[in-house]
Amino acid sequence: MKMVTAEQVRAAYPRIQAAVKHTPLLTAAGVAAREGSADRLMTQETRPRTGSFKIRRATPKIATLTPHERARGVVTASAGNHAQGLALAAREAGITATVFMAETASIAKIEATQSYGATVVLEGVNFDEAVAAGRKWACETGAVWVSAYDDDGIITGQGSLGVELLNDLPDVDTVLVPIGGGGLFAGVATVIKAARPACRIIGVQAAGADTAVRSWQAGTLLPRDEPVATIADGIAIKSPSPRTFAYIRKYADDMVTVTDEHIAETILLLLTRVKVVVEPAGAASLAALLEHPHLARGKTVAVLCGGNLDTKRLADLIERGMIRAQRYYHFFTACLDRPGGLAKLLETVAGEGGNVIEVTHNRISPNIPYDRTGVEMLVEVRDEAHIADLERALHEHGYPVRRLD
Repeated sequence: MKMVTAEQVRAAYPRIQAAVKHTPLLTAAGVAAREGSADRLMTQETRPRTGSFKIRRATPKIATLTPHERARGVVTASAGNHAQGLALAAREAGITATVFMAETASIAKIEATQSYGATVVLEGVNFDEAVAAGRKWACETGAVWVSAYDDDGIITGQGSLGVELLNDLPDVDTVLVPIGGGGLFAGVATVIKAARPACRIIGVQAAGADTAVRSWQAGTLLPRDEPVATIADGIAIKSPSPRTFAYIRKYADDMVTVTDEHIAETILLLLTRVKVVVEPAGAASLAALLEHPHLARGKTVAVLCGGNLDTKRLADLIERGMIRAQRYYHFFTACLDRPGGLAKLLETVAGEGGNVIEVTHNRISPNIPYDRTGVEMLVEVRDEAHIADLERALHEHGYPVRRLD
């Protein structure tokens, strides 16, 4: 198989540059301190109009279409980011675009894709089923199928991020890139390895969608029958293609997985320390540095490759993150089922400096005495020591406590 070259990427870059804002390279002191080093950088690919790097891939692909192909329109399948990139590039070229997305796709990504002029068809329970539906539709209608990653034009566009990274940091030593289908990794690795062969390129996958990692370790592309399971919908793909896996085998110096817990922690870390909103797939590379600190060697860059985070998902991540960080205390107790019973319980919590976020009554649990009502509470606290003080006060006032996850 003939592979895309760094020269081809650089030749296409001026056209991509005209459509995409330059990706800033950030140094975040708060995040670096969390890792124990100040020599950690992030390339923030969350600012393009579509909120991710996917507009890079679509621009050169659309440019290669013949007049006959343009008249037929384009069709793709996507978790949402590629959909937006293709929709925008197609609209600006005057081409119709149809996008197949899973029925579970993010509402925010669906609406954003539609806002760029594409027709969205929801079909299938996951990305792979959406792909099958999209390919079938392409065969039936004659529309041009545009893969989210399995295409030389797409890989060429992805490589433009590597061009910008080298322009900003020509002596980079380590780059971590999230992998779903492998197109971004293929393009970035091609450019960087051509300029700096000694630079380490590390692929990162979610633990619940790890076929590329296992295949790299085995030295051959492995099948995956089981469904993927991760909050990182942008990289929740069963397997890279033979085309993109060839790049992974050739260029990857290491391949690692990250847990959803570390991804969620990283999203909150970026939000609180850097004031940057990143979606789960986009946070995976930095999450790898938090979960595997030894990966950082020399000037290390983690690619943050998407900021399309649904507000409901963000709210859920914040709440769960606050609980894990001992900033929220979630517990179940019981108070007297009479006027003033709940008020006394709340007075006890307030007396210890707890800020009540949510209260839920439960009178029907068989484990609660008949003269009491169950109460589930979410309380804002300072830290684990504060939780211990609050629990002690509750026990002293006769309130049983069962901590909840």
